[in-house]
Amino acid sequence: MPLDPQFRAALDTFEAKGLLPLVRGDAAATRAHYRRLALSRRGEDYVPEQVASVADQRSPGGVPVRVYEPLRPRRSTLIYLHGGGWVVGDVETHDPLCRRVANATGARVVSVDYRLAPEHPFPAGLDDAEDVLHWLQAADPDRPLGVAGDSAGASLTAGLALRARDKQIPLAAQLLLYPATDPAMTSPSIAENGEGYFLTRRDMAWFYQQYLPAGPDSAREAAPAAGPDSAAAAGPDSAAAAGPDSAAAAGPGSAPEAGPGSAAEADLAHADVAGVAPAIVATAEFDPLRDEGSAYADRLTSAGVLTQYVPGPGLIHGFAGFLGVVEAADAAVAAILGRLTEMLG
Repeated sequence: MPLDPQFRAALDTFEAKGLLPLVRGDAAATRAHYRRLALSRRGEDYVPEQVASVADQRSPGGVPVRVYEPLRPRRSTLIYLHGGGWVVGDVETHDPLCRRVANATGARVVSVDYRLAPEHPFPAGLDDAEDVLHWLQAADPDRPLGVAGDSAGASLTAGLALRARDKQIPLAAQLLLYPATDPAMTSPSIAENGEGYFLTRRDMAWFYQQYLPAGPDSAREAAPAAGPDSAAAAGPDSAAAAGPDSAAAAGPGSAPEAGPGSAAEADLAHADVAGVAPAIVATAEFDPLRDEGSAYADRLTSAGVLTQYVPGPGLIHGFAGFLGVVEAADAAVAAILGRLTEMLG
């Protein structure tokens, strides 16, 4: 189907105001630009969606998080990893989406402010996410736990699901919104949708250069990530047992520096995904990453993983960031979160 007319209008407005492309030279300038762009997408009459509570905390390992309690809780927890090419974005840029996710699913949402490239390339952000995973699982092992993310955050989410499998941490679900899974950028949609639809092929190549400065092959030469005997996996008698309701917080910068990562976590297109958590994979028709997201859904299905694939006709990359602005984005996100609610139980 054609591009949704409200997205067409939004893209035309961004172009007219000089808000595109996303990448603006170095990381600092691109981060500042992305934050301005994220705020501009909220619309003139934006009011934050009400949730029961919001609290900024740190894991015992020192990783900053923002915890959202839903208005109608259903006793599950969802780790959320924001998008932004592993270089930009934070808990504030994705605050509207996390509020919506919390209320729609009834889950406590723990949004992770993971370290960013190029200062902290792969696997630093994934290590931060794993730290939070161990903390939450140790705090309440009987509480259903899921993971979710968008774009680069969806890539981290898929990598975290691999680590959870390998560490035998049960996950109820993984939600991947328009994930980045192929550092080689070989899918047809990279060329087909590489210009004119918000995220460009050039943007994506630059993001990968920051995240994997030596290329994806360098990750294949690294040893596997640290196992569950690390400090992040400490038992319930340790500080790791402090749940997100507590103020247990190590000082800033106390999270460990990035250790070695594994090839699969950086190059998901070639990962062994057998045994990972049930998945929802959502893509957008006019997204450079469309085909690699679809291919990853196929890879999961072929490996016997319960997988729901949700195509996004008429949508662009980042559509979940247009809540309250584009009606098709609201409808798509509502449908996806309905599926996620069922998986979380």
